[in-house]
Amino acid sequence: MSLLEVKNISKVYPGLKALDNVSLTVNEGEWVAIMGPSGSGKSTMMNIIGCMDKPTSGEVLLDGVDIAKESNKNLTNIRRDKIGLIFQQFHLVNYLTAVENVMVAQYYHSLPDEKEAMEALGRVGLAERAKHLPSQLSGGEQQRVCVARALINHPQLVLADEPTGNLDETNENIVLDLFRQLHREGTTLIVVTHDPEVAEAAQRTIVLEHGRLVKEIINENFVS
Repeated sequence: MSLLEVKNISKVYPGLKALDNVSLTVNEGEWVAIMGPSGSGKSTMMNIIGCMDKPTSGEVLLDGVDIAKESNKNLTNIRRDKIGLIFQQFHLVNYLTAVENVMVAQYYHSLPDEKEAMEALGRVGLAERAKHLPSQLSGGEQQRVCVARALINHPQLVLADEPTGNLDETNENIVLDLFRQLHREGTTLIVVTHDPEVAEAAQRTIVLEHGRLVKEIINENFVS
């Protein structure tokens, strides 16, 4: 069953067509990578799927709701309730501890629950680092806090933008192992990346060039 259906979307800025008639379906529990060179439309696609922007034309059905037609207020609520976001730059609050950064996501969704936030950190192997500030954590540890924060509200879709872009090989593998665990548990994953090794970890790779979908690659050797 499809969770996301992107139908003939285009995104036009003055003097630039960032996306040009792109269609894509992602099924529940599927792990999809989106690749492409700089300027291919990857970030624009992520922003639209993640309810942070709207297409100029076309439909984007997330769990049956056309988010292209929703108000900005409704988009905020949909993003809060249905999507877990993981960013390359982490976006942690520098004066909050790891567990407090996870609890920030709870605050916007319902009520902060430190026990639940601690369990989320434990899930990514950071329970012992819960009281540390971001400045006291390595880049890999900060990204794992971001994963815990993205998962705390049990989203239907986890959307990651270059999640390993600032990580060394060891921490990249740790994050990919977390994604494999999430996939085994039935989480739907969309990972935007420029790294072929990260893309090869997914079930399917969508390749964008100049705003168009030019290739779809099925990973015949996929192992969850």
